[in-house]
Amino acid sequence: MSKYYITTAIDYSNGDPHLGHAFEKIGADAIARYRRLCGDDVHFVIGMDEHSQTILQPAAEAGLTPQAWVDKMATLFSNAYARLQISHDDFIRTTERRHSKAVVEIIERTVKAGYIYEGTYEGYYCERCETFKQEKDLVDGRCPEHPDREIAWTKEDNYFFRLSAFRDALLRHIDEHPEFVQPEIRRNEIRNVLEDGLQDISASRPQREWGIPFPGNPDHAVYVWIDALTNYLSAIGFPDQQHEEWWPANLHVIGKGITRHHCIIWPALLMAADVELPESVWAHGYIHWGGRKLSKSAGAPVTLESAIARYGPDALRYYLLREVPWNGDADFTWQRFDDIYNAELANDLGNLANRTLAMVGKYRDAKVPAGAETELDRRAEATLQAYRLAMDGLLLHKGLAAVRELTGAANVFIEESAPWKLAKQPGHGPELDAVLASLARSLGRLATLLSPFMPGKTRDLWSALGRTDQITPLSQYQVIDLAGRDVQRQAVLFPKIES
Repeated sequence: MSKYYITTAIDYSNGDPHLGHAFEKIGADAIARYRRLCGDDVHFVIGMDEHSQTILQPAAEAGLTPQAWVDKMATLFSNAYARLQISHDDFIRTTERRHSKAVVEIIERTVKAGYIYEGTYEGYYCERCETFKQEKDLVDGRCPEHPDREIAWTKEDNYFFRLSAFRDALLRHIDEHPEFVQPEIRRNEIRNVLEDGLQDISASRPQREWGIPFPGNPDHAVYVWIDALTNYLSAIGFPDQQHEEWWPANLHVIGKGITRHHCIIWPALLMAADVELPESVWAHGYIHWGGRKLSKSAGAPVTLESAIARYGPDALRYYLLREVPWNGDADFTWQRFDDIYNAELANDLGNLANRTLAMVGKYRDAKVPAGAETELDRRAEATLQAYRLAMDGLLLHKGLAAVRELTGAANVFIEESAPWKLAKQPGHGPELDAVLASLARSLGRLATLLSPFMPGKTRDLWSALGRTDQITPLSQYQVIDLAGRDVQRQAVLFPKIES
């Protein structure tokens, strides 16, 4: 059994969870669940970035201390992810003792290696994303991630990290390990930044009321991005030896707006601290509304709560991962959500399940017959190959496309085999058995392939097929056997709803 360590970016605790947060966690969860289907021992970590200065104002307005505020927000995010059925193994918070211990260790190692020095920073600083910006990084004089906010000119005495010393080493690493930055468009962006040269960055900021004290100088706090990035190590017990069970991480899942932090600053910091680099960073795109990125700072026109309430968490998971390419951007619209739900979930998948279970109930007294292999069974092997190719390549939307082809093939198979006619014709019992058994097996296979995307509804489908155990792993996909199982005659997975 292979180990697979997957993480997501940890969320700022200055506002409520929104669709952007949900999209990243749902996508990473689908990858984690897929790896479990493959038989891997998975460790999946999400969490909260709690030392951002942006929490101070909302905390004060709410009459709460910073710690009370982040405690409240951590509960809010945890509850949202529970509703979305995120299967994380750990929820790391940067205010935890285990985390500050790891941050101090990283800083002390970097100081000892000679990559920290004192200096003065003067330049732009985006308070919203807590990032120092060069003028060339701005768009119309503003941070491209927060174009609705003025950017601040800052001058302050800091400790600095010699990021510039790692330019050549990072270029070599990316050339030798192209999988380190994915997809390719992000890798090209990072190479361009590196080829232009790197500037040293602040490793601290003058101590305010919130943050991890800089080792050796409590008048400074560790720069929040160095603090936050270290969560990938602190969550698995660094610096204690137990972290070696999971490190290096197989995959960091992040949004494309923080690629430089994860593909330049983070690996450089690890090199300085003599820690092995993660295997891969995948930078997904954004959900847009009317062509503009959804974000809390811009004011989200659709709430996460309303999106879940529309058709339930499984339908939302399916829609987001089907509609937003894992390597690109796409608009969210209610009309498109309604159309996809009715066409692909209610009509295609839901109707396939309803008809199959009803016919097994009517013609075989609700017990799946033993039946010979059909062309539909043979088609399922090609579906598995396409699905695994897409999922191994982290192209989740293409994985779903492969599943839709099997769903469509099963619906065509029903029409072409016409089991209602076979049931009326004497001597066609074995042929009817083969059709019904093949359709039941196809539903079982669909439950397996869709389980990373819709864990709740696929459990319902699995149960409707008479199975009370765990959904079968991919190794058993082609040999799935449902003969003799008692099915539920009326299992409506996705009721059709008028827009």
